[in-house]
Amino acid sequence: MSLSSEQHRALGTFLRARRDTLSPGDVGLHPLPGRRRATGLRREEAAQICGISTTWYTWLEQGRDVSCSAATLARIATALHLSPAERLYLFELAQMKDPNESRSSMVSGLPKEVRIFPEQMTVPCYVLDPLWNACAANDAARHLFAGWLGDEEHNLLRYVFLAPDARTFLDDWESSARRVLAEFRAVSIRGDKQQVDALVQELRSRSPDFERLWHNQSVLLREGGPRKFHHPIDGPVDFDQTTLTFTTWPQYQLVTVRPR
Repeated sequence: MSLSSEQHRALGTFLRARRDTLSPGDVGLHPLPGRRRATGLRREEAAQICGISTTWYTWLEQGRDVSCSAATLARIATALHLSPAERLYLFELAQMKDPNESRSSMVSGLPKEVRIFPEQMTVPCYVLDPLWNACAANDAARHLFAGWLGDEEHNLLRYVFLAPDARTFLDDWESSARRVLAEFRAVSIRGDKQQVDALVQELRSRSPDFERLWHNQSVLLREGGPRKFHHPIDGPVDFDQTTLTFTTWPQYQLVTVRPR
């Protein structure tokens, strides 16, 4: 995606500000000879630890219209010791997807802050990962979604398209399935491509309805709204759904449903 001149300048200004906060010792370098006019890294030093040319790095900081791949931007973020919030902001400025995002989440596992959040809620609440596995849920959610969360299979797409009881639990299954799949397509780019492709191919081969709806190419944000279910014990129930994304861990979505 092409950035505007203003966006290039904002990206360059941010990189320079982060460089100015670091000293050679912070990144394991011996200071270059000569009198230093500032305490921060020199551009030559920043370029060295990023593995790119000084000229190209200088142009990037100056806000020139130079191309930068996501992999190169990831190296810069790591070299400049950006915090998770700063790294997220950098990729937002560049309008790119962090290639290390899904990989880091798989290595570190579900953050504790994300895992315990549903337990702090009194209404049904659960957390979805990029593949739409429910990786955390509270007791209220497990009761409401017993057919999904009460089973060993916690993947929302597999439940909607493969579980027979989903067609009676979800009010207007066809519309619900269309919406769920369009929402998944919108967020699947945050997941590991191989895992996403494997899940999609599996469902295309096992569910004719998934195969049919997948070709629609529909994309929706998971914004929430009215939700009606036919619970096997509680009968017809009516909720308002809200979906939030964690700023520090944008690959996870927090979903709550409140009785209407």
